[in-house]
Amino acid sequence: MTKRNMIIYWISTLWLALGMLSTGIVQLLKMEGEVEFILKLGYPGYFLTILGVWKLLGVVAVLIPKNPLIKEWAYAGFFFAMSGAALSHIAMGNPIKEILPSLLLLTLTVVSWYFRPASRRFNSTNQ
Repeated sequence: MTKRNMIIYWISTLWLALGMLSTGIVQLLKMEGEVEFILKLGYPGYFLTILGVWKLLGVVAVLIPKNPLIKEWAYAGFFFAMSGAALSHIAMGNPIKEILPSLLLLTLTVVSWYFRPASRRFNSTNQ
């Protein structure tokens, strides 16, 4: 892996982790604005707990060394959560300022996944 790719990987991964960690904490704390937001999108309030827990576990999985299969699952979860969030906002006709955060985290997920080093990739030999 080139130095450039390693820098891209770590910058995108650290920003992704920070974004998922902060939004996961906000969701677990069920802050008033977040509860209103999720209800406005048509989801039940308990969905915040599910999202928050899975985001925090995903951050741990993406950052720790080893366990490439778990990392793949975490990246997939981040992808589905953020694409689902963006599509939910679009379906509700929300303004772009409400769609952009999920699109940013979706982009960081894809960039981090794409540039991850070989040691963090899943293949049949490193199960």
